[in-house]
Amino acid sequence: MLAAEELGARLVTLGDAEVLATRAEELKLNIELRKIENPNEADLDTAGVMQVLNVPKQARVRAGKLDPANSTYVMEMLCRGAKFCSTENNVALVTAPVHKSVINKAGIPFTGHTEYLAEQTGAKTPIMMLAAGRLRVALATTHLRLADIPAQISQTRLEQVLIILDKELRQRFSIKVPRIAVLGLNPHAGESGVLGNEEQESIAPAIQRLRERGLSLSGPLPADTAFTPDALKRCDAVLAMYHDQGLPAIKALAFSEVVNITLGLPIIRTSVDHGTALDLAGTGRAKPDSLREAIRIGCKLALESEP
Repeated sequence: MLAAEELGARLVTLGDAEVLATRAEELKLNIELRKIENPNEADLDTAGVMQVLNVPKQARVRAGKLDPANSTYVMEMLCRGAKFCSTENNVALVTAPVHKSVINKAGIPFTGHTEYLAEQTGAKTPIMMLAAGRLRVALATTHLRLADIPAQISQTRLEQVLIILDKELRQRFSIKVPRIAVLGLNPHAGESGVLGNEEQESIAPAIQRLRERGLSLSGPLPADTAFTPDALKRCDAVLAMYHDQGLPAIKALAFSEVVNITLGLPIIRTSVDHGTALDLAGTGRAKPDSLREAIRIGCKLALESEP
């Protein structure tokens, strides 16, 4: 659907050209597919044209049906996109959702785009941040089991994350002094140690240490009141301790407007705020809103980035 729109950028689609052409025909979309050999060959985007860097599939592709045999195909697309963005200036990688479990079934260790792209680019501390306008939620940890999260909430880890978050908000979002609200890990932010001691042992010391270095931080704050309208007015970003502490809130407030932005990478990467929605694949009923916004933000960040 988006290929039929004028998006005002040089867009290259990585994928199997045959699969894309077949799907466009099935959905009766009036789209011209143009194969290119190198992303630099792409023209400025025009409505109705999809410029495809062909990545051959490994097995038959059926809408809404997962096949571990195509896991290497999925990973090859990610690898090519990351490599190109690592060697070029003013470009961004915009990713669609992937199904993690089917990739793992193929014997490929994979926990998510964030971790994979960090490995491919040599980034030590990738940070997942979802944004919708002025509403921004970053994560101290990403795709971990709940049982594994407390061990990752160390003072050192939090200081690293907060320093990168502060830096990226200044550089990429032009916020002179970012105000970051830091959530606690436990209910009521531990309630003075009654409900947990991570706040006292790790989170509060990290906040205090970085305040002394000039960062504008508040917390540790109880997560259940951090997303009220008044609380959000007082900050430029919220740092949640884990995936399902912060992301349900921003998705409830602005679903389809939210963009996933990976901070801490040497490349620009944005993505949608939703999963694979297999039940909608091939039906023509999937909404492209989040992908459209991910492309827009990716282009904006790429154009504003320093070579």
